[in-house]
Amino acid sequence: MPLIEGLVISDVAAEGNALGRTPDDMVVFVPFAAPGDVVDVQIEKKRSSYAIGRVERLVAAGDVRVEPRCEHFTVCGGCRWQHLPYDFQLQCKQRQVKDALERIAKIPLPEISPILGSADIWEYRNKMEYTFSNRCWLTREQLASGAEFPDRDAAGFHISGAFDKVLDIRRCHLQDDLGNRLRLFVKQFAKDHGMPFFDLRAQVGLPRTLMVRIASTGETMAVLSFGADDPAAIRAMLDAIRSEFPGLTSLMYVVNTKCNDTIADLDIQLHSGRDYIEEEMEGLRFRIGPKSFYQTNSRQAYELYKVARDFAGLTGSEHVYDLYTGTGTIANFVSRRARKVVGIEYVPEAIADAKVNSAANGIDNTDFYAGDMKDVLTDAFLEEHGRPDVMIVDPPRAGMHADVVATILRAEPRRIVYVSCNPATQARDLAMLHEKYDVMAVQPVDMFPHTQHVENVVRLDLRPQQAGGTGAEGSESAEL
Repeated sequence: MPLIEGLVISDVAAEGNALGRTPDDMVVFVPFAAPGDVVDVQIEKKRSSYAIGRVERLVAAGDVRVEPRCEHFTVCGGCRWQHLPYDFQLQCKQRQVKDALERIAKIPLPEISPILGSADIWEYRNKMEYTFSNRCWLTREQLASGAEFPDRDAAGFHISGAFDKVLDIRRCHLQDDLGNRLRLFVKQFAKDHGMPFFDLRAQVGLPRTLMVRIASTGETMAVLSFGADDPAAIRAMLDAIRSEFPGLTSLMYVVNTKCNDTIADLDIQLHSGRDYIEEEMEGLRFRIGPKSFYQTNSRQAYELYKVARDFAGLTGSEHVYDLYTGTGTIANFVSRRARKVVGIEYVPEAIADAKVNSAANGIDNTDFYAGDMKDVLTDAFLEEHGRPDVMIVDPPRAGMHADVVATILRAEPRRIVYVSCNPATQARDLAMLHEKYDVMAVQPVDMFPHTQHVENVVRLDLRPQQAGGTGAEGSESAEL
């Protein structure tokens, strides 16, 4: 593949990449470059109208570029925008939302509100997941050095496109340093006691993954996954962790001998402490278990949920559905301004937490149901549990299944608040909802500084002529 010398980077593109154009007008996508940079680019993939490459040499830095904080930047790949100033990141995310909605939805849109930036741009994540491997990723510099690397044990992050390769991480800046200290302690303890790191190809080994959760309340959880059932070794490691980190609120473990790292379908055992930690929001306490979903930026989650609640425009008389409710955070958060809230979520453990959260906070106007959304949210369900006045949806990155959208259109809630972590799939769903709904407000929210990801909240109102076919109900919608 050719080397392109002196490519001028002109803009930021999708997936966190930057782009430049060659003299013959071919677009070249380049990760970890910044507008204004002049770079030599090694082309790795070439198509008829574009190419993808990597920065081989930074010839001249553009005015936008700043010094990244992390020593693993460009190799880890998790924070693709550390080299961009935060205010510029926000500008890019604002444009990303606008471009997605205009290009994909192709429906009338109001002016998009300025993005809400995160107050914390470092150590903001409440959850991190690390992988242990006996086959660490060697950087280009390490390979070029010609040195031998007999110790390949790693504790860190998967390399994109190489399932069996893990980058050894010395320090990650996205979570409180407790996460780094826990990871490094487990790594050293395993090495000191001859515990083989997990082999992702052969599927053998002992330490496999580590999840660290740190709530805004200060409560902490560590969940170790082991690739073999060795009770004595597991007990020794967990006892050592408890001794070294006595302040852990929850220390748990699971034996995972499957061919994938997910632990959602496994029984997680409690070593010591509680089997949950708690988050807090406006005086409400939310129980978070090892399998629970909770927005990973606790402080910014509050800002996100306030936007969703404001968009819902609740007066206390509404019947609300909260789809993809997780542990019921949004459902419980809005319950004090609603007559009834019905939450639906795929993960049974999350629904169990949602019910506990309601009970613990003295909330008695919520009901929660577990199951696949397209199977649970049916016409029969709507008839049994009441048709919603307001519907809040917060689906995964893939967006909503077409069957779910069709059911929503038949249910005709007067207002929909759509919270999304993927403006592209959100835009696709908005196009389908436009059959009966108009977009009235759009509010981007940055939950993930130094990454290209952005949350977006959209308010949709049922058009008056669609509300049951009567002008009266349409007027009620307009006043909601």
